[in-house]
Amino acid sequence: MDYNPALPIYLQVMTAIKHDIVVGRLALGEKMPSVRDLAIQYTINPNTAGRVYKELESEGVCFTRRGMGTFVTEEEEKVLQMKEEMAGDLISQFLGGMRRLGISREEAIGLVARYQSKADADGNGK
Repeated sequence: MDYNPALPIYLQVMTAIKHDIVVGRLALGEKMPSVRDLAIQYTINPNTAGRVYKELESEGVCFTRRGMGTFVTEEEEKVLQMKEEMAGDLISQFLGGMRRLGISREEAIGLVARYQSKADADGNGK
């Protein structure tokens, strides 16, 4: 993972884990790596990995079973909420970029529709 020096590493790892949950790479109720394995996976300090899990748990993204480990939330509603929040962040970034280019919201929507139509015609749309 390439880290952004402008953001705390633990927040970046939290975002990566949330993304993995939202897209289904980590399933509801799935056992997550140990703190030590998470530290190795993301090449971070074990204390940082511990903080990641602590923060995710406080947000309800995961839970710990004593002696068994840390698990992804079993609440589908929580995952849907995270997905909507992530989509909202992407949309805000996009619209902010369009505003900085002097493009109105309506023009941006038109551009998205036009590019989506082109992608569909090229067979690249979903």
